[in-house]
Amino acid sequence: MSLLAVIGVGFVLGMRHATDPDHVIAVTTIVSRQRSILRAGLIGILWGIGHTLTILFVGAAIILFNIAIPARLGLTMELAVGVMLIFLGVLNLTGVTQWVTNRFMPAHSHGEINDEINGEAIHTHSHAHGENVHAHIHGHNPEVHPHFEQKFEQKPVGGFQNALARFGLYQMLRPLLIGIVHGLAGSAAVALLVLATIRDPRWAILYLLVFGVGTIAGMMLITMVIAAPFAYTGKRFANLNRGLAVASGLVSVAFGLFITFQIGFVDGLFTANPQWTPH
Repeated sequence: MSLLAVIGVGFVLGMRHATDPDHVIAVTTIVSRQRSILRAGLIGILWGIGHTLTILFVGAAIILFNIAIPARLGLTMELAVGVMLIFLGVLNLTGVTQWVTNRFMPAHSHGEINDEINGEAIHTHSHAHGENVHAHIHGHNPEVHPHFEQKFEQKPVGGFQNALARFGLYQMLRPLLIGIVHGLAGSAAVALLVLATIRDPRWAILYLLVFGVGTIAGMMLITMVIAAPFAYTGKRFANLNRGLAVASGLVSVAFGLFITFQIGFVDGLFTANPQWTPH
């Protein structure tokens, strides 16, 4: 295989991998509460980064050191996806997801500059209006406040810069961790597929990296497409939007239960003789 073929195949299969049902259902439960397509795209990117990190770490270990993953461990990694889907669905149905999102999204923040004018401390305030983030700097002394209101004007921030500005630590870690869990479930299968077709370890690891980049790109597009109806109905049809959010939670719980049963009893994780075929 040529280098160009490795890159092309890896990227396309990475984008295809992003469309797996468990991946789509997981990110749907997250973006169902989003009102911005751009922030949904950022969620997809973070999910893809988490997924790629795990694929690279576990896959490279398998390729370089010929590590064999026991059947029970492999099934446990896949079971984690089912448990996670159930957990995400329950959080969505109970409204915990929305509460945590509102609680930790930094739409309003306050800070203090280490400076004084006439003995008056100067404060900074930043807050969001729709898609715009504004910053004001002022003091509480009437003689100081007007001066800074005139000097520092409201400055809107657009695009992905705005999405980053309004994302808090929780908002960034959630899709990242979910991507890591999904990567654990699929890393062995991807690594074994690479070993069967690419003998050179350097090219094999390059394939994993390109595969990850394709997954990031694919998930970014998927989350933006999924978020579009939620963003549209959230602004115009509140009841329909709530119905879609509830539906996504129910699907997540149902699919998580299906995966848990399949892995636990059909594949035998909860029995004495587990049977695991990476896929």
